[in-house]
Amino acid sequence: MDLLADSPLRHMKPTQLTCLSTISRTSLGMRLTQMPPSSRDTSSIRPTISLEAPYFSTLAERPVEKVVFQTCRLAVIQILMEATNGLGVILENRYYGESYPFNTSTTDELAYLTTEQTIADNAYFAQHATYPGINASLAAHDTPYILYGGSLAGAQTAFSIKTYGDILWGGIASSATTKAVLAYPQWYDPIQKFGPSDCVSSINGIVDKMDQLVSSNNTKAIDQLKAIFGLEALTDIRDFAMTIAFPIGGPMNYPTNTWQELNWDPAYGSNDFWDFCSNVTNMNAPENITSVDYALAQYTGGEPWTNLGNYANYVKKALLPLCVGGDIDSTSCFGTRNVSFWADTTNSGLRSYLYSTCTEQGDYQVAPSYSPKLISSVLQVDYTQQWCTWAFPPGKYNSIPPTPDLDAYNKYGGYDVSADRLAHIDG
Repeated sequence: MDLLADSPLRHMKPTQLTCLSTISRTSLGMRLTQMPPSSRDTSSIRPTISLEAPYFSTLAERPVEKVVFQTCRLAVIQILMEATNGLGVILENRYYGESYPFNTSTTDELAYLTTEQTIADNAYFAQHATYPGINASLAAHDTPYILYGGSLAGAQTAFSIKTYGDILWGGIASSATTKAVLAYPQWYDPIQKFGPSDCVSSINGIVDKMDQLVSSNNTKAIDQLKAIFGLEALTDIRDFAMTIAFPIGGPMNYPTNTWQELNWDPAYGSNDFWDFCSNVTNMNAPENITSVDYALAQYTGGEPWTNLGNYANYVKKALLPLCVGGDIDSTSCFGTRNVSFWADTTNSGLRSYLYSTCTEQGDYQVAPSYSPKLISSVLQVDYTQQWCTWAFPPGKYNSIPPTPDLDAYNKYGGYDVSADRLAHIDG
């Protein structure tokens, strides 16, 4: 079936259907709220649109520049636009990159950052977009719009097609995160199952012994453990637990690449995780490193902490140098207890993503209730939820829920979301 038989795109030359070498920008006066208007809904939001050359892709938690090359020029959109003779467009998510409706991001100003508003943007765009150099109507009633998105954008693709299937022709949801939960210990399951077994078992053992110290309230031993990693300045045990988990994937934050950043394409992948594990299991470590494995054995019935020295040595060499200011317990380094840091209303993608996490999406990375564990049991929902409370105090018109309103996200179907011409794929 030729989807574009009656579309103006059918008459474009083949050379026009390849990605442009530069990013062309335009703006569409999108309404701040796509829902029924109120007295406060008079602003508009002007999303950044990157015109590439064939098709329509959404992106969620990243500015447009960070996704254009990988998504369009590298593979996916290029393949799709050639297959459909289409026009590729990367549409930036509201409240990211250059698509902020306000100069700051207070709790009130973030009220319009919802899944409902975001997917409505996709439908509005398809109905109203115009394109430089194309003197013809490409609105949805004349041209089929096919969405493509991965991860969060994959979920938004699925939700958009389910909700606006009368406007959007179809969609491909890649690795779509369509189900929201509060606690998400399963984030670590693939690493536990498929990571290098010697590395994983070493971390399991160290974390288990650490949790024993915590449960017995052995503050002396805990202070010694912190010092072994060079992190004795961290006053909150949870900040310490998160910091040593950074190479694996600390809850919400991690300054280095982790298992999640592994990628089949070397241009976008990273060896950080493999480097971490090879260091943790280094069989040729010098005696001053391996002897550290016995430093806390007196607290664990004489049993050594296998590869503790290697683990701590990696943290000291790979993570501690990232603390440029030298104050380990500050939010510019590895501490999280500075309320004013979280309450900073400067526009940023991290703040927007945190708001969505706190209000609808959840998926807080926590330690599992079962063993073995890759992160300490001290890392639970309350740790992440405290950041939400500090970051988004009640405004005049808007306040965040005590915990994420998962129903606002799951109402589209969760794991079972389906619609005509909606494909779910891995990768």
